[in-house]
Amino acid sequence: MSAVNLSPQAAQRMNVFTKKVGRGINRHRMIDPGEEILISVSGGKDSLALCLALARRRAWVPMDYRLRGLFIDWREYPAGREDRSRLLEFLDGLDIPCRIVQASIFPRSYDKPFNCYICSRNRKRILFQEAESLGISKIAVGHHLDDIIETTLMNLFFKGEIATMLPVQSFFDGHIKIIRPMCEVEERDVLRLMKVYPLPVFDIRCPRKADNQRQFFKDLIKQVKRVNKHAKENLYNAPWRINRDYLP
Repeated sequence: MSAVNLSPQAAQRMNVFTKKVGRGINRHRMIDPGEEILISVSGGKDSLALCLALARRRAWVPMDYRLRGLFIDWREYPAGREDRSRLLEFLDGLDIPCRIVQASIFPRSYDKPFNCYICSRNRKRILFQEAESLGISKIAVGHHLDDIIETTLMNLFFKGEIATMLPVQSFFDGHIKIIRPMCEVEERDVLRLMKVYPLPVFDIRCPRKADNQRQFFKDLIKQVKRVNKHAKENLYNAPWRINRDYLP
């Protein structure tokens, strides 16, 4: 891993962040010795913080695992040349080889109004294809605790169902699993990390960036936290605390 000169305070903050990621990994048994993990790299703060934590953690744990990145560069909204160069340099310093795949943001069978779900499904399809071609069974994504609880609320409000993002989610009868190592990390932890570590974050162009439903729920959760400071933790833990006596 390439050296970055950090103050003792900055190094301490980065260590705390890495330990929080490790806590989620250990609690949900996400990574086994000798495994190779494919990381979904977007260029945003969350996926880059995930790359940093997973790379640093390898020096701390008594087992070896390999990391590989995949950056999907949408043809309709491509990343700049300088941004791609900085991204690859950052990952190379972490000993994470990364492949850039160009693809259309619209799937071939696209015949409906574009939305975030279609984009997410298309990205997932490409990740699955890459993992299968490499013989990799686990894909790490940068969803943090805030993403998870926002998804829980979005499913309740817009789908009328009780569903969330699992820390470990199986697909294709368990042949591929998506893991979320930052499941116990809050977004504010990532923002604090950015203040002390030079993550090469670049703006991700998105056709729905100004019309993002998640922002509504971010604001809603902030309001609820003013009434109950444990609201976020309660929302995160609720799917594991089902009171069946009060469910149909």
